[in-house]
Amino acid sequence: MERERAVGVMSALWSVGAGLLLLLLWVRHRGLEAVLVHHRWVFVCFFLLPLSILFDIYYQLRAWAVWRLHSAPRQHAQRVRHIQEQVREWKKEGSRRYMCTGRPGWLTVSLRVGKYKKTHKNIMINLMDVLEVDSERQVVRVEPLVSMGQLTAYLNPMGWTIPVVPELDDLTVGGLIMGTGIESSSHIYGLFQHTCVAYELVLADGSLVRCSPTENSDLFYAVPWSCGTLGFLVAAEIKMVPAKKYVKIYYEPVRGLQKICEKFTEESKKKENSFVEGLMYSLDEAVIMTGVLTDEAEQSKINRIGNYYKPWFFKHVEKYLKADRTGVEYIPSRHYYHRHTRSIFWELQDIIPFGNNPVFRYLFGWMVPPKISLLKLTQGEAIRKLYEQHHVVQDMLVPIKSLEKSIQTFHVDLNVYPLWLCPFILPNNPGMVHPKGNEAELYVDIGAYGEPKSKQFEARASMRQMEKFVRSVHGFQMLYADCYMTREEFWDMFDGSLYHKLREEMNCKDAFPEVYDKICKAARH
Repeated sequence: MERERAVGVMSALWSVGAGLLLLLLWVRHRGLEAVLVHHRWVFVCFFLLPLSILFDIYYQLRAWAVWRLHSAPRQHAQRVRHIQEQVREWKKEGSRRYMCTGRPGWLTVSLRVGKYKKTHKNIMINLMDVLEVDSERQVVRVEPLVSMGQLTAYLNPMGWTIPVVPELDDLTVGGLIMGTGIESSSHIYGLFQHTCVAYELVLADGSLVRCSPTENSDLFYAVPWSCGTLGFLVAAEIKMVPAKKYVKIYYEPVRGLQKICEKFTEESKKKENSFVEGLMYSLDEAVIMTGVLTDEAEQSKINRIGNYYKPWFFKHVEKYLKADRTGVEYIPSRHYYHRHTRSIFWELQDIIPFGNNPVFRYLFGWMVPPKISLLKLTQGEAIRKLYEQHHVVQDMLVPIKSLEKSIQTFHVDLNVYPLWLCPFILPNNPGMVHPKGNEAELYVDIGAYGEPKSKQFEARASMRQMEKFVRSVHGFQMLYADCYMTREEFWDMFDGSLYHKLREEMNCKDAFPEVYDKICKAARH
């Protein structure tokens, strides 16, 4: 019996080895670059998916060990002191170069390539742990590299979650504060930054400062959207809310652009909806979803959509549109929060065209998705240029009163579907992003991810046209994506008054680049 088992194992190993050998010979015959560009799924399936699994295992084991040993709070102060020492060393060297975090650009979820890291002084920041859960204050204190997947996995067993859980597992707290983050609960709670109650930063002089709405309030309101150009974030305190087991979600297909906008606006104004989201599959077809948190569920209607063998969420939603019927389901809360993770919204269909096939899902779905960071690291110049010229990943934030006009503009300039619609309340706080008036206003994030079908699409010209439109309705462009604005146009879109005042007061001008110079293509090329 043992001999037969050994023979079987050897046979399997020989088969795998032979398959890999044939694959390598084929790659050599076609040329590595040709395979990476035209058959990227081969590289992703055979190399990046297994590597992504190893990454996940490493970070999960590390998080488990830190939790078991309760080492994070003890080591945090030591790590912060090390960051302060690096900043003081930079000052001793004469402050000749700008500073930036030493985290490699490919590790970020943003598709933008940060070339500045090669010329700036890299400050190593190894802060990736949950520090404290304060149930009395209903606040969780975390380090900036804590990811959304890590945080919800940590809090949910304790009966807690955070009010706004941006979609993708690998999004980090620091990225969501220094950039921005949103979720289908944002019509109640605002953007991710609006759920934070305090930040801790190491400034350009090496000092450690805590800021909140009542303590160093100018800095507190200036940090969001500043992209690390006011100081190094070392900790954040985020509000918590009680977690419930399920999200009861209601799917409603709507046809006709005017009706879609009216229905979406109506649902977005209802505070009884815990979640509101829309997926547009064409100019006049959408499914609008509303959800409420609950601990009770009808067993026959539970859908564990996050299980690896389940259909991708956007494809599951599309079934209601095709069948022209409404529906009700109960999705486990954590599955709901990360419902677009497995398919990276709908980006994975362009990388693995057969990824939603039932056979692939059942056999290999447990390895999906590949890490966005690894996709960036291995994309090469040819793929990067291809994506830049023929692919769009953009989120535009516009007042909900301009929704219909905005969707029409997206259709003409881009013609990318599905479109993601996510409402949020924008309070009239100081800082780079706030409504035009003196009161909070309801906005909507329109997310376009994919290959534009518009015949006149040309990356730079089309995006400049989109940016001009967004400025005209007093909207905002998320800064993780390619931005083509001039400096004047950029500061017309964003309110730089508080930001520039603080850069002067805190001597940031010689320490950090201006946010425009860090993120805009016109400044980086």
